[in-house]
Amino acid sequence: MFYVYILASARNGTLYIGVTNNVAKRLALHRQGRGSEFVKQYSVHRLVHVELYSRAEEAIQREKQLKKWYRVWKIRLIERDNPEWRDLSDGLV
Repeated sequence: MFYVYILASARNGTLYIGVTNNVAKRLALHRQGRGSEFVKQYSVHRLVHVELYSRAEEAIQREKQLKKWYRVWKIRLIERDNPEWRDLSDGLV
């Protein structure tokens, strides 16, 4: 399985979009400051949105699509399923 995920620094804060085949491991790397320089610099650690795909190609295509979206569209996507911007990583790491 492959995952497209969105991290946030806080509600309506800095956003980061990534793709992985292991959300828990990738999130742990981000939180250790080893996942991405951007995430490390801006303290973007709250998992606020996750999508599941069976093929890597689909996940990568979706990641690229989301990265091109306007910020307001990304916020709407997050708030559709996670209106309180809860950290969805509970139990993952």
